[in-house]
Amino acid sequence: MWIDSHCHLDASEFDADRAAVRAAARGAGVGHCVIPAVERGNWQTVRDLAHAQGDSYALGIHPLFTPRAGADDIDHLAQALAAQRNDPRLLAVGEIGLDFFVPGLDAGQQLQIYRAQIQLARRFDLPVILHVRQSSDRLLQVLRAAPVRGGIAHAFNGSAQQAQAFVDLGFKLGFGGAVTYERALKLRRLAAELPLSALVMETDAPDIPPHWIYATAEQRSAGQPQGRNSPAELPRIAAVIAELRGIPVEDLAQATTANACAALPGLAALL
Repeated sequence: MWIDSHCHLDASEFDADRAAVRAAARGAGVGHCVIPAVERGNWQTVRDLAHAQGDSYALGIHPLFTPRAGADDIDHLAQALAAQRNDPRLLAVGEIGLDFFVPGLDAGQQLQIYRAQIQLARRFDLPVILHVRQSSDRLLQVLRAAPVRGGIAHAFNGSAQQAQAFVDLGFKLGFGGAVTYERALKLRRLAAELPLSALVMETDAPDIPPHWIYATAEQRSAGQPQGRNSPAELPRIAAVIAELRGIPVEDLAQATTANACAALPGLAALL
């Protein structure tokens, strides 16, 4: 069985066929999906979806959504976490973090909201699901000052040293569709060389499509539609990592499932 440790099943791209998408993933061997929230407006949605599909969820404010966050959203997040603290399908605070890649975002506001959510994770003794984009060192700086119960560094693409720093703080590292691109040399090297105990699988669907779905700008201009990533792609993505590591894909499935349960301690009881 595969665990998709990061999948936005609530995204509008799945509105027309969400149940069929989840059923196709289950048929492909993806037994469980973790659905992280991105803003206050979808906290109830991800919870309802996780319960309807037998999956799990996280609550938080994504750094790309910080410009839309209200002054009282942290208070509302605290209230939501308190209200759902006995819900076995609530596994983490997330998706939270910092994004220093997208232009126009207020770094100070991102940092303030990230720190506040780290404090909530500590208060409720929950792991966190981190958005890490050109921000590893700053994220780590906050975590060292205010340690949490580990979690997952989603879509990790940092250095080997940064990877080890996250692992030392109790985190697993999420790998998905980006590793399928042959030009992603650094990421593929990490996927091949990091300890197997550090890896979890994810799709970030509908985002970060694997190479067999992605359409270039030239292809799109010629009329080819952009492919939609989905959790059913996870086994094929995993096969790429297994080949890079030179191990049977079954061994990767077993290890990454165990790793996901270690990163998100409430997960095992749901499987």
